[in-house]
Amino acid sequence: MGDWTKRFELTGRRALVTGATKGIGLAAAKVLADAGADIAAVGRDAAGLAEVKAAVEAMGRRCVTISADMATADGPVQAARQALAAFGVIDILVNNAGIALVDMLLDAKAEDWDATMAVNLRAPFLLARELAPQMIAQKWGKIVNVSSQAGVIGLDAHGAYCASKGGLNMLTKVMTSEWAKHNIQINTVCPTVILTPMGEQVWGQPEKGDPMKAKIPGGRFGKPVEVADAILFLASPASGMICGHDLLIDGGYTAI
Repeated sequence: MGDWTKRFELTGRRALVTGATKGIGLAAAKVLADAGADIAAVGRDAAGLAEVKAAVEAMGRRCVTISADMATADGPVQAARQALAAFGVIDILVNNAGIALVDMLLDAKAEDWDATMAVNLRAPFLLARELAPQMIAQKWGKIVNVSSQAGVIGLDAHGAYCASKGGLNMLTKVMTSEWAKHNIQINTVCPTVILTPMGEQVWGQPEKGDPMKAKIPGGRFGKPVEVADAILFLASPASGMICGHDLLIDGGYTAI
């Protein structure tokens, strides 16, 4: 193979992936492992953690599974510390865990708002705050925050979700302002509807999903591996000059 493959290779790197038991997180853990990375897989589902561990180890990579609740303030901190204890260094952080509690604004509940902000925005901040010091010390790191097209445009009944993802996009820019000088690249991926379990729950019914799909010039929803491949690019040496960027993976939805 040509030298170009080395620019996408992660051999010797260690990645922490949250929400790793299903959907985009599971796909990302597999794709990063396939590129050579060892994986710290974070989730709450024991069966799902066993699945990702088996898949990663089948590729010849190490996999540490960590049970943690991203909705709590302590969960992200303990997940980061357990990953560091296991691997010594975490080179790549993929903040993928997220929830979508949908309601029109006039019906939205304060507790749903708080839960959404805790998982979608506070947890990425806490994980990055725990892991950035050792990235700074080694002068190399990659942080990929999984946002959404809903962080760029507004969607009915997605007030808390849109606000959390828009906040995550801005948090990414502040991380860039503070940490890029240490050779840490921080970016977001912003997918359209991806048919993960969460995507199916919100958009799976034709009466809900078909009007959304009609707004996508590409004419379809996305696949988890399509987001995972973008995460690989942003986690690899190939993206060394890309920082503070929101990468839309939306089939053209936001282009028109």
